[in-house]
Amino acid sequence: MPNPILKLVLLAGDQSARVEGTRNDLLQFLSGQSETMVVASGFVQEVNLDGVDADLVIVLGGDGAILRACRQLGRRQLPILGVNLGRLGFLADVQPEEFPECFRQIQSRNYNVHEHLMFECVLSRADGSSETFLGLNEAAILSAGSLAMLDVTLTIDGKSVTTYSCDGVIVSTPVGSTAHSLSAGGPILRQELQAFVVTPICPHALTDRPLVDSADCEFSLTVPDVPEGVMLAVDGQIQRPIGQGDVVFVRKAPVTFKLAKTPGHSYYTTLHRKLGWGGQGRPPRRDDADE
Repeated sequence: MPNPILKLVLLAGDQSARVEGTRNDLLQFLSGQSETMVVASGFVQEVNLDGVDADLVIVLGGDGAILRACRQLGRRQLPILGVNLGRLGFLADVQPEEFPECFRQIQSRNYNVHEHLMFECVLSRADGSSETFLGLNEAAILSAGSLAMLDVTLTIDGKSVTTYSCDGVIVSTPVGSTAHSLSAGGPILRQELQAFVVTPICPHALTDRPLVDSADCEFSLTVPDVPEGVMLAVDGQIQRPIGQGDVVFVRKAPVTFKLAKTPGHSYYTTLHRKLGWGGQGRPPRRDDADE
């Protein structure tokens, strides 16, 4: 019995010539597949995905494009396959030239969907207002334009933990552990773990080290004395100023990030290739998530 029609969403991360050219090539390739239907196509932030019924979302770009796609999907996460047109690609680890073979496996339903931790970040203002953001990589309080060392107080499940004197504090998921947290000295966590990493950035005390705790915990961060210019950053893409009396809460989201993987694309294979553990490649840079 033939497989049912495969419904796809094709999202381009930006309007660069390379991404747009690859998008046109893939649309042409997919149009020749009799058992495939592209139900939506366009740029990540311009496509309305409300009510879209699809088996798979193909994202063209780097990891930053996948982060934006996750926020676009909101509370209705669909499986995502990333085609890497960025510089590193921990999440978007299918190269454009690999796509035809990869797609044959997808058509045959020879792929797995791995679910990963996402988070909600609530910025609770001193005036009683609040904003809630859905994220995949990390939430961070950063000294940013203040150019000052911060005292950031960490509380877990309402219990005081410590106050870091530092340039900022990152609360990261396992998926985000290979992004900003890693560059700040945090550990690499296997993506399937249900845990958060709290990583201080350039802490003054040598005894301040990254902390790993359960994803069932709620983490809160405050800056008792906030200089002007301090920022909250979510996935390196959303920025909000932090004011006196504001509190940042980070907790497990009610939805998960669904990453489609075909045979031959495993987590440790990706780490080996992207981090140069085999003697090739280059280490990640902090701005790779923007690609």
